[in-house]
Amino acid sequence: MITIRPVCPGDFDEWLALWHGYQLFYGVTIPHDASLILWDRLLDHTEPMHGALALLDRAAVGLVHHISHRTCWSVADDCYLQDLFVSPAVRGQGAGRQLIAHVYAAAAAQGCGRVYWLTHETNHTAMALYDGVSERSGFLEYSKSLGG
Repeated sequence: MITIRPVCPGDFDEWLALWHGYQLFYGVTIPHDASLILWDRLLDHTEPMHGALALLDRAAVGLVHHISHRTCWSVADDCYLQDLFVSPAVRGQGAGRQLIAHVYAAAAAQGCGRVYWLTHETNHTAMALYDGVSERSGFLEYSKSLGG
């Protein structure tokens, strides 16, 4: 049975392994110092950034990171689901759906009015899940790296 819970200090090694799996999936390398800062932020209750793990038999098999932030479009904050990853060996068993549901519940508890996220246009497996738990907004992402 898969359970979901917020990250805690003793989870670092399992979280890091999943975080590296996420980076490998997307073909990116995030500097180790940035990962350490991310970890500190996830544990800091004064930060608007949160993380949770999916556990199967007490082993971490998935992660999610989400960030609450102000928006110009409503009084309530938005919640950005930034990272979602499930180990390939357990995909299709509901961990991704449960991690998203966890973010929905956490965002609602924080008073957020909306949860949103992005995925790569080639991530068809994830889009099949997302189409069942959300609506497509129709917006396309544009970005420009500013360094740092």
